[in-house]
Amino acid sequence: MEMNSRRRVLLRIVVVAFLLRLVVLTLGHTYRFSPRDENFGFGWETGRIARSIAQGEGFSSPMQGHTGPTAWIAPLYPYFLAGLFKLFGVYSNTAAWVALAVNSLFSALTCAVLYLLGEELFSSTVALWTAWIWAFSPYAIYWPIRFAWETSFATFLLSVVFLIAVRLERNNRISSWLWFAFSWALIALSNPSLLSFLLFCGIWVLYRQHRAGTMKLHYAVLSGLLFVGCITPWLVRNDLVFGKFVFIRDNAGAELRLGNGPGADGQWMSWLHPSKDQTELKRYRSLGELAYVQVRKQEALQWISQNRGLFAVITLKRAFFFWFGTPRATDSILVDLGRDLFFSLNSILAIFGLGVALRRKLRGAMLFFWMFLSIPMIYYFTFTHPRYRHPIEPEMLLVSVYLFTAVEMRKENR
Repeated sequence: MEMNSRRRVLLRIVVVAFLLRLVVLTLGHTYRFSPRDENFGFGWETGRIARSIAQGEGFSSPMQGHTGPTAWIAPLYPYFLAGLFKLFGVYSNTAAWVALAVNSLFSALTCAVLYLLGEELFSSTVALWTAWIWAFSPYAIYWPIRFAWETSFATFLLSVVFLIAVRLERNNRISSWLWFAFSWALIALSNPSLLSFLLFCGIWVLYRQHRAGTMKLHYAVLSGLLFVGCITPWLVRNDLVFGKFVFIRDNAGAELRLGNGPGADGQWMSWLHPSKDQTELKRYRSLGELAYVQVRKQEALQWISQNRGLFAVITLKRAFFFWFGTPRATDSILVDLGRDLFFSLNSILAIFGLGVALRRKLRGAMLFFWMFLSIPMIYYFTFTHPRYRHPIEPEMLLVSVYLFTAVEMRKENR
């Protein structure tokens, strides 16, 4: 496809996707968050921190009341939300609409990245179908218009670093390495859980460049230095505030306890969260954030050591939930069934599509494999939620569409 023609196609897809999300957001009034519990549903901990920033109290108080400095959440999205609170009012409907509209924009821009990825790795047909399906996919529409959270931004960024990685394999340029590092730094400051893919992604690029004879190790070193330089100011802030090294977020131990302990069944034990339970909130306040997280971590590890068999079973359940849906009851059996079938079908198609790509040794197939292997891992040991799978769903969709084209090509060759 000619350059100008491709740009017109990409612009059309992105505009349609963006407008569709804005229409659903506006007509569905999804920006009207519940005012209960002092508007806690507006961004939850992220919203609380954003409120503190907007009110001049700094990056603090992720729960109810004033609880002091925090690293419970990565900084980028709370600061963005705080800016909207400054402009349009704390917890206002206007701030909510703008936040979700920006989420929708990043979700729409993901269409363009998917198109470029599909064209780079598979074919123009795969590229076009994948981009349009993402534009209209219910799940791709749901998350940006429902959650004042970093999900859509991080999803977009992850698809961008994937695209940069596959292009670096063929065209080893310092500018691409620096964009690679900067994008990963934004991911780290938005959703550090996704960093589990960074090592695999970097090694894949270097290995492929080594095989092609184009590797320049100093480019990778400079890229690494830029990444470290971008995240260092936040690490320094954490060290100054807490008096010890904290890597971006500090709540991993608390998250581990919310998935492991008496009564654990593979899902999030929300009733133990400080925002839900007054006893836990009092512990959080009295101990301080770092000490509270450490105590919760020790509780989880002690339970795991005493219940290793059960922990293994629950871990397998969480892996199943990640790919085939976490049990959630609604008032409609048909809604539950339809949601779970759609969620599971996405996984099944992606797994088979990846399998075909691996068997045919297609370019980039192993990068998909390492992504699908590494990113879910942390949730297998803590707890999972349908939203946690969203960052890899663009790539899942890409290999799913490839599966259908591969089947069609096989029929034609018979």
